[in-house]
Parts: sequence; structure tokens; C-alpha cells
Amino acid sequence: MPLDKTLQDFLDQARASGAPDLADLPVPAARDLYRHILAAADVPPADVRVEDREIDGPDGTLALRLYRPRHESPQGIVVYFHGGGFVLGDLDGYDSVCRQLCEDSGALLVSVDYRLAPEHVFPAAIDDAWAALEWVARHAEALLPDGARIAVAGDSAGALLAALMCIWARDRRGPAIAFQALVYPPAGAGRHGEFASRTVHAAGPTLTARTIDYFNRLYFGSEIPPEDIRAAPLLATDLAGLPAALVQVAAYDPLRDEALAFGERLLEAGNDAMIVEYHGLAHGYISMGGMLQAARLAQRQIAQALRTALR
Repeated sequence: MPLDKTLQDFLDQARASGAPDLADLPVPAARDLYRHILAAADVPPADVRVEDREIDGPDGTLALRLYRPRHESPQGIVVYFHGGGFVLGDLDGYDSVCRQLCEDSGALLVSVDYRLAPEHVFPAAIDDAWAALEWVARHAEALLPDGARIAVAGDSAGALLAALMCIWARDRRGPAIAFQALVYPPAGAGRHGEFASRTVHAAGPTLTARTIDYFNRLYFGSEIPPEDIRAAPLLATDLAGLPAALVQVAAYDPLRDEALAFGERLLEAGNDAMIVEYHGLAHGYISMGGMLQAARLAQRQIAQALRTALR
């Protein structure tokens, strides 16, 4: 199965322009390039209501951005965790992704600006994610007066956070989570377990093995993450009793096989899970809905799954 032709042309143009691997850049430059990557192929920003808020986090204030659909009453709340290897990404960079997911799903969407490495290393992002989820649960009736079911969603590093929130909510008797939407989760942290896709797609075409190691060094302090489910949920011995899930993976992704393995573990544990692989797509397609028909289909699939679970 070849790479999507439009995506291939886009990547060829980027290489011809001299675009570097993120791993070759200092963090500020990598963050700036990532914002440009996110904006390059996304859909135009959807017309939804947007509100910025700050809450008390584990180490100071924690910024959230709330999105409400304009053309229907929101039915449920989605807590969204962005990708970027725990090093890149922010509220502004993921604004279009979150606007579109809000409009497509008809839900109130809460985007979380969790702390990033290397300024804030493991497990700062996880602690912020939990604080945001607990805040949403405590304020659900105020956010949606008729009450609301809560779902979690995320892409890449954010998908790991979303998956971990479901495990913690089960084990800590925390907020009730109705659904989890996980887009190419690094369930083995890109290092734990033996997975062929890490070798086959080590050179990309988008995420590379070098970039995974770059992120791990900055976030964990080592290219080999700790043997801890907070780093790699695939290491969990018990995945039973978790919310229903949609796990999406990209065929051209070094994380493909570990994401598939996590989805299979969810099914083996007796959970309701849908596992969908998008052939022809690569890691990062969540922000490519304006350029790739298959990526837009993936966005709509996430939204429909959330809409169904939250109503």
C-alpha cells in the first residue's frame, strides 16, 4: 500500500525546501516548526465559541481552552490532550484541530495546555492531565447545566495521556469516563516491546526514530523510558474495566505496531474497542484534514464516535 500521493507530494516539497528533522533543532525552533506543520494542511478554523480559562494546577496555574458549538447545544464534554512528544504543541497550535472536533462532535471540548519538557520533565504532563480531568468532572454541571458525560481524546503523546487517565480513573475511583479516542498512541513509549514498525518506518516519512529518541531524552532524561505504565500504558498488567475506545493508527508510523498492540490488549481484556488503521497515512494526520481526504475522514470518525458515546 503506497503512501497517499498528496501526502507524498507535500513531503517531497518540504524536503526540497530543506525542512529539517525536528530532532536536529533546539527546542524553541522545533516548537516553532511544529506550529507551522500543524497549520500547513489543516482545515480552516471552524466557527465555534472559544473561552480561555486558568485553573489551579499541580505547580501553579494550568491553562485550558473551552470550545462550544454554535449551532447545537453541546451534549457531553471531551477533554483533549494534544500531541508533540511531551515537548511540542500548545493551545494555539492545536486550535484548528480542537475547533473542528468541537463542531463535528457537537460536544464541549476542553483543550489542556499541560506542561512541556525539558522545562518540566516526566511526570509533569501526566499530573497536569489528571488535574484538568478532575477539574472538568467537578465543574461538569456548571459547564453544562443539564449534566454531561465525559470523554477523553488525544493524539500521539496526548493519546498516551488520555489512555492513562482512563487507567487512573479506574484505579483511583476518579471521574467517570464514557469513552476514549486514541490517535496513534505511543503505548510502548516508542521503546518498550519488540515492534517491527519501529524499524520499517524508522526514517519516517513524518515521525522518525531519531525524533522519538529526542523527545524521550528531553521528557524522561533517557532514550529508554522507565518501565512504568505512566511512560508506557502497554506495560500495564490489567487493562480490564476501561471505557469504550476508538484506537486509530497510521500505516506509515514507527508507533503503528505498539498502538495496534494496545488496542488488541483492550479487546483481550474485555473492553469495547474499535481499532482502525488508515492506509496511506502517516503519523500526524490529525492536523491534515484540509489536505487529505482520508485524514478528514479520520477526524469525522473520531467526532462521530464521541457524539455517539456522549449522547
